[in-house]
Amino acid sequence: MPGKADATRQRLLDAALEEFAEYGIAGARVDRVAAVAGTNKAQIYHYFGSKDQLFDAVFNGIVERIVRETPIDAHDLPGYAAALARGYEAHPQVARLATWQRLERAGDPPVPLAVESMRHKVEVIAKAQAEGILTTEFPPGILMNLVLHLSLVWTAVNPESAAVVETVTPDERAHYVATAVRRLLSGGPGDAEGGA
Repeated sequence: MPGKADATRQRLLDAALEEFAEYGIAGARVDRVAAVAGTNKAQIYHYFGSKDQLFDAVFNGIVERIVRETPIDAHDLPGYAAALARGYEAHPQVARLATWQRLERAGDPPVPLAVESMRHKVEVIAKAQAEGILTTEFPPGILMNLVLHLSLVWTAVNPESAAVVETVTPDERAHYVATAVRRLLSGGPGDAEGGA
């Protein structure tokens, strides 16, 4: 029955996302994933083949969701960065999963879907630069990475920094990200009063 199989597979992916985000690839346990998904370990191997392949499926799903829900807009990179920041705030496991992937799979070949997504973003920026829409101060790949890292800034705040930074709301954090990207693009003070 395809509907039931699809539902089981999705429950496994949802449970695995939480498990990998919390414990990493090495620390994740398929028995916990299966228990949370309301099934058994055999189903994980049936649908995905191995724990590593389950991680791949989860990671690819995250990339697909971000691309679908937050498409790049070269005419509004500050708004794009703010939207990404809001998404990372709403789904903190995304940044954690990406961190585990970098830590535990540093020697692996890049994930093809993520490379394709990044290549598309860089091409969009390069086109906008050629049309005079965006600054050419930075090569397109560098500019894209700066924008992406600014959108992730709040996910990397450690407890010590949080203790001395004034508490701000999610909307304020997104606004600061947008303002930082705006200034990056303008090379000047930007519009500190404007919204994201």
